[in-house]
Amino acid sequence: MTHNSTLRFGNRVENYAKYRPSYPDKVLDYLQQQCHLTPETPIADIGSGTGIFTKLLLDRGYTVYAVEPNESMRKEAEKQLKSTSGFHSVNGTAEDTTLDDKIANLIVCAQAFHWFNNAETKAEFKRISAPYGHVALIWNNRCIDADDFAIAYELLLTQQTSDYERVNHQNLTETDFANFYREGKYKLVKFPNFQVFNFEQLAGRAFSSSYIPAQDTEAGHRFNAQLNALFHQYQTNGTVMFQYDTEIYLGRV
Repeated sequence: MTHNSTLRFGNRVENYAKYRPSYPDKVLDYLQQQCHLTPETPIADIGSGTGIFTKLLLDRGYTVYAVEPNESMRKEAEKQLKSTSGFHSVNGTAEDTTLDDKIANLIVCAQAFHWFNNAETKAEFKRISAPYGHVALIWNNRCIDADDFAIAYELLLTQQTSDYERVNHQNLTETDFANFYREGKYKLVKFPNFQVFNFEQLAGRAFSSSYIPAQDTEAGHRFNAQLNALFHQYQTNGTVMFQYDTEIYLGRV
C-alpha cells in the first residue's frame, strides 16, 4: 500500500460503510468448501476497511484478524464489530501486517488488492500463510454494460472524475495474478450480486469511491447534479440498480 492509497478513503468512511455492497452467501460457501474452513480457522482479512467482509466471516464463527492501515476506516469497523467474538483489529498494511508467522489458514482481500504493492505483499503473505493456506482476492466488479443506466453511469465516471481509469482494479491482468500465485496457478469463479438504490443511496454509493470529487466541494456538487439528472432519466419506480459479478481469485502463494 502506498501512503496515498492508505489515506484515500479517510473522508468517505460513512458512505463506504453504509452504501458499499456486501457479498453473496455463495462466496462464503465456496471459500468454506475449497479451503476446508472450520470455526477454529484463523483468517486474515487484509485491507479490511470498514469491516464489510470481516463481518460475514465473523457471522460464520471464524476468528478474523482485520488488518487496515486507514485509521478512520479501522475505527468504523471496531465500532461495528468490537463486541463480536473472534474479531481482532490490527493496524497494519498488506506489505507489513504485523501478524505472526504462519498464522492464517486463509488470507482474504476484498476490494483491496489493487491498492497493494504486489511483490512486497506476496512476500508478506508467504510469511503469514499457514502451510497449505489459501489466498482469496475478491472484488464486486460492477457490470458496466448491464443496461442503459449502467452504460450512462460509466460514461459519467470516465468524463467527470479525476483518476477513475488509473485506479480501476480491472487494470490488473492475468499476468499480475499468475505472477502473484504460486506457480501461476489459481482458480477464478464468479457469482452474481446486485444493489438497488433510491437517489440518496445511489449518491452515497457514488461518493464512497475515492476517485469521485468529495461531496462538499464545488466539483462534488456538479457531479451530484449530473448524477441526479442521470437517476431521473433511468429510474423505474424510484430506483436504479447496480449489477455486479463477484469475482474470487483463489490460490496459494
